[in-house]
Amino acid sequence: MSLTFQSLIRTTGLALILVSLAMLPSIAVSVIYKEYAIAAAFAIVCPVAFVLGFLMCKLIRRVSRRLRISDGLLMVTWGWIAAALAGAVPFVLSGCVPSYVDAFFEACSGFTTTGASVITDIEALPHGLLFWRSTCSWLGGICILLIAIAIFPSLGLSGHSIISFETEGPSLAQPTPRVRSLAKILIRLYLIFTACEIVLLCLGGMGVFDAFIHSFGSVSTGGFSNYSDSIAHFDSPYIRAVMTIFMVICGVNFNLYYQTVRRGPSALTGDSELRLYLILVFAPAALLFCELFGHGLIRGVVPALTDSLFQSTSMLTTTGFTIGDYQLWPQMCQVTLLILMFVGACSSSTGGGIKVIRFVIVAKLIRHGVSMRLHPQFYEAIKVNKRSVAPDIVSGVCNYVFLYVIMAFIGTLLISFETIDMTTAFTVVVSCIGNIGPAFGTIGAAGCYAGFSAFAKILLSLLMIAGRLELYTFFILFSPHYWTQRY
Repeated sequence: MSLTFQSLIRTTGLALILVSLAMLPSIAVSVIYKEYAIAAAFAIVCPVAFVLGFLMCKLIRRVSRRLRISDGLLMVTWGWIAAALAGAVPFVLSGCVPSYVDAFFEACSGFTTTGASVITDIEALPHGLLFWRSTCSWLGGICILLIAIAIFPSLGLSGHSIISFETEGPSLAQPTPRVRSLAKILIRLYLIFTACEIVLLCLGGMGVFDAFIHSFGSVSTGGFSNYSDSIAHFDSPYIRAVMTIFMVICGVNFNLYYQTVRRGPSALTGDSELRLYLILVFAPAALLFCELFGHGLIRGVVPALTDSLFQSTSMLTTTGFTIGDYQLWPQMCQVTLLILMFVGACSSSTGGGIKVIRFVIVAKLIRHGVSMRLHPQFYEAIKVNKRSVAPDIVSGVCNYVFLYVIMAFIGTLLISFETIDMTTAFTVVVSCIGNIGPAFGTIGAAGCYAGFSAFAKILLSLLMIAGRLELYTFFILFSPHYWTQRY
């Protein structure tokens, strides 16, 4: 049996075990709300998935040799797909989502922290399934953090962690002690952020169940809500302020928190990506405030401030919560939100999008190009946080941004076969690649994708996974050289 095939079986087994254990809280929620049919559906899937996963891991011994980069790429991608395939089963078995394609889309949206949905009446969904899809989103957030610090560096996909924080790329077979220590700290932070937001939302008058759902959505930047009108259901500046704070916190590079523990506050104040990220949080919010308050669309200074900051932060961090139908806002507001959908959060955060660090490097590259035109004999290395960025990393950043744009247009072309308008086609693709959820056009702020065909839902699901895994991890598998060469 080949090493690659062994790794795939073991990855599938681990994914099944993780998904099965994650279903236990949903069983408890179903029992609490006396949804015994839903609890039975979970009770069937949970042990079957666990036993299958356990057998797969038991039959395939732990890989002792260092895995090739190609093995790592395939394992990471397949692990996400396997989790979504297993996570879709409770939706179908319960009868609440009759189509497996729809269920796969819903699970995929959860694990990739996208927040898009095919369910038209969210309030009619049982509490157990509402909790399950939010749990998928919460798990997806923590898993992408672990992959970002334990897998991407060794695959050459996370240059920023090497530039700024001296996190060496570990072996795929055996993570280094530093990576294990970092992983433990990040998991604790993730749990602390979640617990703190739940408590603060409850103190603000939100119910316990609602607090869990929206805390899971904020911390993972997933954006799942148990109400069709999302955060507009809660007419409370306090709740929106609390959620905004945690969206901002979880859109920050989690490696910075680790470095803050080691080196103190200087790790935060000296980071170029964080500075640009905070500018992108507050500057668009100020524009939205001027437009919304100036046109009288939101009455009162405090509500206008909290709503503007909430909506811009939600789009920037790719969380996807909404405070209403932003398509009724002035065009400037809509264009601002669309731009934020492209930018995304910081690297090594739970957010999606192109990521702020790439815009930092591209901006410095543009400035460098202008200087070279004005002074041909002058050369200055591109630096981030006072450290020179290697030319191959700069090239990789440019290639990634170009690939991101190309995939947005190719995806739009494929989705356009659905005979929908161009605005809808383009923005749903951008939304799925960026793991955002809501879009413009017929999808709108509700982010309901029920009207698409099975082909479109599968395509958009794959785009969610590709965007979540930094594109290259996914699309390199379609290269003929990947299967003919040994890397």
